[in-house]
Amino acid sequence: MSVAQQRNALRRRLGAWAAQHGRSLTATLGQFRRSPGPSAMTAAVIGIALALPAGFLGILDNIESMTQPWRSGWQASLFLERDLATASQKELAARLDKRPEVATVERLSREQALAEFRRYSDFDRAVELLDENPLPPVLIVHPSTGLSPSATDELVAALDDHSEVERVRLDREWVERLHAMMALAERGVWLITALLGIAVILVVGNTIRLDIENRREEIVITKLLGGTDAFVRRPFLYSGLGYGISGGILATILVEAGRWILSPPVNRLASLYDSSFRLDGIGLSGAATLLAAGGLLGLLGSGLAVGRHLAAVEPA
Repeated sequence: MSVAQQRNALRRRLGAWAAQHGRSLTATLGQFRRSPGPSAMTAAVIGIALALPAGFLGILDNIESMTQPWRSGWQASLFLERDLATASQKELAARLDKRPEVATVERLSREQALAEFRRYSDFDRAVELLDENPLPPVLIVHPSTGLSPSATDELVAALDDHSEVERVRLDREWVERLHAMMALAERGVWLITALLGIAVILVVGNTIRLDIENRREEIVITKLLGGTDAFVRRPFLYSGLGYGISGGILATILVEAGRWILSPPVNRLASLYDSSFRLDGIGLSGAATLLAAGGLLGLLGSGLAVGRHLAAVEPA
């Protein structure tokens, strides 16, 4: 067989394959049109099941973006040797400022530290009784944004290694608690996502099982006429894919509708705190993810149902 003949044969096979899939897709759409009520109900259940975890994940993303400055808002106070020269203090501050984990370094002299102490304490009269300033110079280190707890521990250990530093004070318990709460919430949302994903598979599988039972005679006749299992299976797979994609579209609409409803009170609350925070939507990437997830779950549910129940439908 010549190369041209091989190309023509391949083109005919591809054309036949595309025509078969086109007919299966057309039959699936016709099935949806003939039973719009049950099809819409199945798509609605899938849409709600997909919208719940998508909404929770969207809320978590918004909370993370809102609390990102707070999560890295801790600061380390480095208490230096009392008699350390000013030049040495500046040199140490410059060295620390060059570290990639450090955003800025603020230097407080002994006099500035005493003024800060007087401003934020009620011991003004007690301080006046002292013969000399008891406070050491201080370097206040502000970390870079998004520093993880493990990286924070490494940075604090590195700061404490300097010989000029007598003591490091770090108050970041609230940062660790915030990280722990966000991690717990994220783990819980992913658990809910997995459970709802299984629910979608079961819903689609049960719907396809009912379709197979309702079309038993049609399937038997098709097999008697020589239809292969792949030919019989294909419309049901397209049905599961259609249910999943329809549910993904509905989930996108529900999530965006929820954001539209919540945006005015959230914006009002943010304005009361002089914040420019605004609720972010799922965007095109999120919508595409919902459609892909819905289609994949629908295809998986229909594939499991077809593989289990279609083999039992055979001509007598």
